[in-house]
Amino acid sequence: MTKPRSEQISIDDTPFYHCMVRCVRRAFLCGDDHETGENFDHRKQWLVSRLRFLSYVYAIDICAYAVMSNHYHVILHVDKSRAESWSLDEVVERWLQLYKGDKLIQKWIAFRAEMSKAELKKAEEIIEQWRERLTSVSWFMRGVNETIARMANEEDNCKGRFWEGRFKSQVLLDEQALLTCMAYVDLNPVRAGIADDLIDSDFTSIQQRIFDFVHTKSANEKNLKPEQDLNNHEKKVDLKLTISNQKRIQLKIRKQQKTEKLLQLDSLPKSHIKPLHGSVHTDLTDAIPITFADYLELVEATGRCIREDKRGFISGASEKTIHTLGLNPEQWITHVKNFSSLYASNAGSKETLKIKSAKDSKRWYKGIGLIS
Repeated sequence: MTKPRSEQISIDDTPFYHCMVRCVRRAFLCGDDHETGENFDHRKQWLVSRLRFLSYVYAIDICAYAVMSNHYHVILHVDKSRAESWSLDEVVERWLQLYKGDKLIQKWIAFRAEMSKAELKKAEEIIEQWRERLTSVSWFMRGVNETIARMANEEDNCKGRFWEGRFKSQVLLDEQALLTCMAYVDLNPVRAGIADDLIDSDFTSIQQRIFDFVHTKSANEKNLKPEQDLNNHEKKVDLKLTISNQKRIQLKIRKQQKTEKLLQLDSLPKSHIKPLHGSVHTDLTDAIPITFADYLELVEATGRCIREDKRGFISGASEKTIHTLGLNPEQWITHVKNFSSLYASNAGSKETLKIKSAKDSKRWYKGIGLIS
C-alpha cells in the first residue's frame, strides 16, 4: 500500500531527500520534440533557476540536481533550525515573495499596533503555519512543478498536465546514501550517454560546482598578492581542470548567463548549492562531508567506470572514501548505476535500514540485503 506523503517525509529521521519528477507520458517536454522538431532546452534553465530561487526563499538547501529532457532529479536538505531562527517579519517577507498572502497579514504589516490581541494571535498562527511550510519538501516541490507547468502550458498555448505526477521521493538516511545518490544524480547525463564528461553535463549540480569553483578562483587570483598562492584544496582541483577545460568552462558560464538574461531569469535571487567541506566525519547539517576536490575526483572516475566506451578506475584516494562509507569500489559502481532501482522509499546502509524498518514496524526495506 502506498504511504501518505506525511509518512514518507519525516525530518526526525533525516533532513535529506531525493526527489524525482517525470514529464507526462515521459515525453521530452524539456528537450527535443521529435514530432514538431522544436527544442525546449530553455525549460531546463527554467527548472534550475526555479529550484535555486526557491532554495533562497525556503529553509531548504539543494545538494544535487540533474535536469534531463523528460524528467529531473533533485536532492534536498531541510534546515529546520534556520527557519526557527527567522523572525515573524522575515517569515512573512519570504512567503510573500511566492504567494499573495492573507488580508489579516496585510493588516498586521501595516497596522500592527492597532490590532486586537485576538487578531494578533490569529496573525501569528498564520505566520507560524507559513514558517512550517517553508521547511516542507512537498510545498517546495509544488512551488517548482506548478510554476514550470504553467509557464510551459502558456508557451504551448494549451491546457492539461505537464508532469506525470507530484513527485517521487526517497529518504536518504545516512552519509552513504547521500553521497551515492548525489553521484547517481550528477552522473545522469554521462550514464545516459548524452555527455562525455562532467563539464559537458549541462544543467547538473556538478557542472555548477565546477562553474562556481572556476569563477571564485578567478576572482581570488585577481586579489592575490605576488607572494600568495592557491591553497592545497584549490591546487588539487586545479590539476584536474586543465587550461583548455577552464576555457571551456568560461565559455559555458557566459552561455548560461546569456540564456538567463534572454529568459529574464538573471534578476532572480538564488541560493548557492549546499557546500562540500571537510571529511566524512563533518556534521551533515553544516556541509556535505567530502571536499570538492575529492568529490570531483570520485564522480569523474565513477563516470568513466560506468560508461562502456570509457576506460576508468577508482583511485586510491577515492577508494578510501568509498570504504569509509561502508562499501567497496564494486558495490559503489553498482549503487551509482542503479540507485533508484536498488532502493525504494528509504536508502542507507544495512544497519541504518534495519533501524528504520524496526522504527516503522516493518520487517525490512528494499535494499537491506545489498551489503554483506
